[in-house]
Amino acid sequence: MALAHRRYWRFNLVSIGVLMSIGFCVSFVVPLFARELSAVRIAGFRLPFYLGAQGAILIYLALIVVYIVLMTFADKALRRAAAADPAREPEREGDR
Repeated sequence: MALAHRRYWRFNLVSIGVLMSIGFCVSFVVPLFARELSAVRIAGFRLPFYLGAQGAILIYLALIVVYIVLMTFADKALRRAAAADPAREPEREGDR
């Protein structure tokens, strides 16, 4: 079971690292290229305005949803590993 816990936390930390890196790029790297991107227009607005006003928020929400899905997957895998572990003690009523 210890191996399953280590894999769970490694997956969790890698997921958080990747998602936070994407958030960092959206917050700090994209604005660095605002002048170059200002020629692109979406619905009459310049792209940097659109990314700052709408796009970044949508990306942050998408990152939250992706994290929820990934952790649901990881939780199910950890539960399967716990159920398959023969050395696991049976759960008692007072342990919950």
